[in-house]
Amino acid sequence: MNSIDQHNPSPCDIRRLCDPATTLIRMQELEAITGYKRPTVYKRLRDDPTFPKPVPLSDSKSRGAPVAWVLAEVQHWVRQRIALRGEAA
Repeated sequence: MNSIDQHNPSPCDIRRLCDPATTLIRMQELEAITGYKRPTVYKRLRDDPTFPKPVPLSDSKSRGAPVAWVLAEVQHWVRQRIALRGEAA
């Protein structure tokens, strides 16, 4: 890693260095982790009480206001899905 890279870490480097319990991820990262696209994410939010809830990033209540998800909660949800794969036969 050169000196420029140390001052401008990539998102992957940042996640590796940060505590997942306090790391917020945006929709693009959520899609990459879950394999879902935006419409399915919102369907899960509506229909699946176990799906991680978004954290508002502003005080706006309007549709389209910025949100993020807690990385640890998303990882926990994925681990639960993996654990359930043998039970859903």
